[in-house]
Amino acid sequence: MNALDAAYAALAVATWPAWGLKRRKGWGERLGKIEPLGSKSRPRILLHGVSVGEVNALRDLVPILAEHAHVIVSASTDTGIKRAADLFGPALVRRYPLDFSRSVARFLDAVQPDAVALCELELWPNFMHACQQRGIPVGVINGRLSQRSFKGYCRATFLLRKTFARLTFAAVQDQAYADRFVHMGVPAAAVHITDTMKWDTAKLTDDVPESIPLAQALGIDRTKPLIVAGSTGSGEEALLHEACPPGVQLLCAPRKPERFDEAAQALPGCSRRSRSTTPTTPGTPQHRFLLDTIGELRAAYALADIAVVGRSFGNLHGSDPIEPVALGRPTIIGPRYGDFTAVVNALKDAGGLQVIDAANLRTTLGQLLDQPDLRAQMAQRGRACIRAHQGATTKHAEMILATLRCRSQ
Repeated sequence: MNALDAAYAALAVATWPAWGLKRRKGWGERLGKIEPLGSKSRPRILLHGVSVGEVNALRDLVPILAEHAHVIVSASTDTGIKRAADLFGPALVRRYPLDFSRSVARFLDAVQPDAVALCELELWPNFMHACQQRGIPVGVINGRLSQRSFKGYCRATFLLRKTFARLTFAAVQDQAYADRFVHMGVPAAAVHITDTMKWDTAKLTDDVPESIPLAQALGIDRTKPLIVAGSTGSGEEALLHEACPPGVQLLCAPRKPERFDEAAQALPGCSRRSRSTTPTTPGTPQHRFLLDTIGELRAAYALADIAVVGRSFGNLHGSDPIEPVALGRPTIIGPRYGDFTAVVNALKDAGGLQVIDAANLRTTLGQLLDQPDLRAQMAQRGRACIRAHQGATTKHAEMILATLRCRSQ
């Protein structure tokens, strides 16, 4: 045990009430006790994404790299593990360890990567130190460092500078992120602006086959307008319920499963996806719907006349708006989108997305519903913006493979 391990242990004890009672799977895996991958016939690349969003960004990268190496994907959260297994198969997926030195050592002994790429950031001192000791190059892909996170890191620059300096490269989404990575200790020559891979994973289609059975199961009337709010946070379901114009249907999909019951209370008489029956009185139209399942948000967005991206009207920091825009849905987001600044600004500047505060939400929804030409224009401009920004995945693949070749020489 090193000094950092002792600090982690003390912090874990102090914060036990906040995390200890939550249901989490895979505690043995979190301590690095995973199934060894065995001997290598090809170079091995480890790609790490914390949760669902980061794992989704790897969707097109994995098959490119798989032509040249054995690719393993790791994730930290239960939902991230499930999504990675769905995308890439359980055999290629492992849980990322907690940053205790022994846990990291067990994990690296089992995986034996020749190169590591961390999606967005997820930079842990013991992991970086262990990789350096083993001669394993580590890079950041799809890198971002929000203003909020940057402020926190700056308070511990003297502790983290060495960790950042150990990066072989940092491929980041925009200039602001690049400046922050350099400030934290990454050599300027190792920082590259490549945009985000999430543009590449966008599927520019109008329809999703799963949307029809979803609408039927919930009781959505396809002849009436529907607003779909995805990844909603606390208080946003009630806000949207009040802002929704009369006679317009509203479907909300909370970001976190533990909020499903809370969201249901904010949507009076709602039809819940998880239940086979609805509370609708015969002859009474159903106008409120709750998507309290995981993995069906894209199908829900495909049903929307207007999409609203959640976690952006309260004290949170936004959600990714690319998916509904790619589906050709006119999309609205609230003013709090700090975690997705570059994407939101690009879409907003292109006319493919509107940023609206809570006070103007009802008016804007009504105006968009009354103006089909404006909705069509937003959809067209949003998709054009996505196409214009694609290409980051190929750039990231080239950087990872170049790093791999340098190590083998």
